[in-house]
Amino acid sequence: MEIPDRPHIYQLMVRHFGNTNETRKEHGTIEENGCGKFNDINDAALESLKELGITHVWLTGVLEQASATAYPDRPADFPALLKGRAGSPYAIRDYFDVCPDYAVDPSKRLDEFRALLDRMERHGLKAIIDFVPNHVARSYASDVRPELSFGKDDDTSHFFNPNNNFYYLGDLHHGGGPPLKLPTDDGPLPYPPESDHGKVTGNNCINWSPSRNDWYETIKLNYGHDFSVGPPCDDLHPLPDADTLLEKTPDTWQKMDAILSYWQNMGVEGFRVDMAHMIPMRYWQWQIRRCRKRNSSVFFMAEAYDSDPAKLTDGNVLDDLLAAGYDAVYDAPSYETIKHIIEHGKWANDIDEAANPFSPRFHSVLRYAENHDEVRIASLKEWAAAGMDIGRPVSAILFGLGRGPIMIYSGQETGEPAYGSEGFSGDDARTSIFDYWSLPTLTPWVNGHKYDGGKLTQKQKELRGFYARLLRLCAEPAFTRGEFYGLNYANRGNEQYGRLGGEHVSGHWLYSFLRQDKSSGQAFLVVVNLHPSETFHNVHVQIPEDAIKWLSWRKDTFNFTDRLGSATSAKSNKMELVGGGLPLGNIPPKATLYLAIE
Repeated sequence: MEIPDRPHIYQLMVRHFGNTNETRKEHGTIEENGCGKFNDINDAALESLKELGITHVWLTGVLEQASATAYPDRPADFPALLKGRAGSPYAIRDYFDVCPDYAVDPSKRLDEFRALLDRMERHGLKAIIDFVPNHVARSYASDVRPELSFGKDDDTSHFFNPNNNFYYLGDLHHGGGPPLKLPTDDGPLPYPPESDHGKVTGNNCINWSPSRNDWYETIKLNYGHDFSVGPPCDDLHPLPDADTLLEKTPDTWQKMDAILSYWQNMGVEGFRVDMAHMIPMRYWQWQIRRCRKRNSSVFFMAEAYDSDPAKLTDGNVLDDLLAAGYDAVYDAPSYETIKHIIEHGKWANDIDEAANPFSPRFHSVLRYAENHDEVRIASLKEWAAAGMDIGRPVSAILFGLGRGPIMIYSGQETGEPAYGSEGFSGDDARTSIFDYWSLPTLTPWVNGHKYDGGKLTQKQKELRGFYARLLRLCAEPAFTRGEFYGLNYANRGNEQYGRLGGEHVSGHWLYSFLRQDKSSGQAFLVVVNLHPSETFHNVHVQIPEDAIKWLSWRKDTFNFTDRLGSATSAKSNKMELVGGGLPLGNIPPKATLYLAIE
């Protein structure tokens, strides 16, 4: 199978992915619940992902993190620092090392990680890892590159110094003064390493007593700008530009460049950047340029939210990150809008505003129906308890909209519902990133590390087959190079467009659009029913005259054939399409059609 022009990303946590231990004890240790290893991601696993239609694998949380598990070369962390026994993968303890949990021989963990990168390369899969620029674990200390440890040469007498790596608390800051106090079930607990010089918490909390809702296990990193005064600006607090020499930049910039260079030289080909909007844009312009000089095809995707008041720009942060050199940014607005359609009364017509097809970033966003921060789409506590099949229409819309990267989260393709409490986060409809665990629906696909789905139910096999077909279609020219034309606006007055009783406008549950690649002539009509339980009868989709001109159709009669798995087909001419619309018969709940136009 050829690698498509757009990345198809599979997000997996090594801890979960190959773990076949089914004990699943709440708050269980690594000995009780087991832990996936780098070696578990074997040739069979990688070949199966390739066959699914994956091009990139995001190895989530592989960097060494603060943890309750001790090793001969690494003691366990202070218990009150930890979220869960495994610890947060976003509280990084050594940026130049990988988590020893994931190695068969922890003393050779970097060798085992290099071997995984080599296997991925042989299978034509590109490796993405996390880059967490905003914060590190409070226990950060690099054993691999101790001379590059953060904070070792800081001037702790000032809240802000441009060449400090951290921001330091003073006697006048909130929280009762030193020592730093960590939130626990039994009340605030002093943290001995910060008895004199407390550090600002990762979520910008300037307080000696961060709360349980803060990122209390992390320390905020300093990029030569005082975040407390707002975004950088050249006239008051300028930062270096993209052409600045390494030695002329703030110390944190230099250390981060060394970190990225280290992983690039090891064979990592992409980075998913955590909370990228909390870092100055000037740094990204400089850093991505340096990374591209080392590897022109290195892939950068940003977790970023324009609505976050912590963003360090006065403009739209998604646009500014793309302008700084990012390949893609998260499309949280489209995801959230579709979730609200299913749960809280928004309409499918609202997708156009959220996705904003007229924006330059429309084709440069990463779209997903799940990731580790979001709830499982198959959870019966979320998504109107619609079950795992609601992932079909949701993904069909998000993946088909533009040309940007698309992502599946490990377990999504087998209907993982994240039932029950694993540990730190309770029963929150997410797969815990803080605890040792395995996935009840993924383990049958792993099937003793054969990765053949031998123990999946028939329904799970059908769901995984759907995602494979969808990814294959999204690798075709109409979806990798083509343009988008939304049809909901043209069908608002169309009574045969899924209108329910009492509604005076159409477009509540049905969403449709065209995709076309003019160079190849390939075109698709996508029609999706987002309703969890309602079948829409005698559906007609009107294609307005402007859309027909946009498609440059020269013939008069056209065939529409679904390529996503149903037997749906239809035939119509231009006059009928503009007038009564394309007749599609009945569209069941959660159904999706990718109709090739010939």
